[in-house]
Amino acid sequence: MFVTRFAPSPTGRLHKGHAFSALAAWGAARAAGGRFLVRIEDIDPTRCRPEFEAGILEDLAWLGLDWEQPVRRQSDHLTDYAGVVDVLDRRGLLYRCFRTRKDILDAIGDAPHGPAEAVRPGPHPADEEATLLANGRPFAWRLSLDRAREALGARAWEALAFVEEGEAPAGERGLIRARPETAGDVVVARKDAGAAYHVAVTHDDDLQGVTHVIRGQDLFEAAHVQVLLQALMGWPTPVYRHHRLLTGEDGRRFAKRDQSVTLEQLRAEGVSPVTLRAELGF
Repeated sequence: MFVTRFAPSPTGRLHKGHAFSALAAWGAARAAGGRFLVRIEDIDPTRCRPEFEAGILEDLAWLGLDWEQPVRRQSDHLTDYAGVVDVLDRRGLLYRCFRTRKDILDAIGDAPHGPAEAVRPGPHPADEEATLLANGRPFAWRLSLDRAREALGARAWEALAFVEEGEAPAGERGLIRARPETAGDVVVARKDAGAAYHVAVTHDDDLQGVTHVIRGQDLFEAAHVQVLLQALMGWPTPVYRHHRLLTGEDGRRFAKRDQSVTLEQLRAEGVSPVTLRAELGF
């Protein structure tokens, strides 16, 4: 059965870009006679707020969408994601990284081979790591691409791929070879903040039986990392369907950080959901 989801983070209210993505996923599920899920991705306790979650659900209902209950809230399942990190660690695929973002940016500037080399800092020497641990320095768990490649084997590594039914930023479609190396040794967890986005989203897509991931082109590169995690954990890879990003009159894409006009504001201005849906092509 066709299963897709809309998975916003409650760090603000929805804007037109979110509405387009939610309507695309909901419409695809209805057309396929499938299931539409809403998932609240709120693993960042510093930015996510309950009032934004309530507002998101209010906005989706105003748009005329319906979805299965209950809504999965990721903050209720942090132990699930910690379990994934533990599996990866016990398999020897992770290493502790005590370097700060500034340390890594400085390394990028000094790297003789450019940024591609700098995003793979590698583990600290054993004695240095022991000292840092003893001093209580915070660290992140990074997924070692070298160890992941060894664990999968050369043939499986070369076969990492996903089907793109939408349109990638460069126009690619069909079977696309995954390139996790472009992201480097990604952070999968932090000592004080738990599992990172890639772990939580791939775990939940598998748990909820998601067959199609429908989202904006800004998340296209994330698919390359997620395919690797799916292979390492033995999870199926969904079909991906990335769509164009909506832009405003200034040509910039709608984004929370740019304080784009929200659906709440449009509703207050008297815009009807029928009018907005027609504007967005639904």
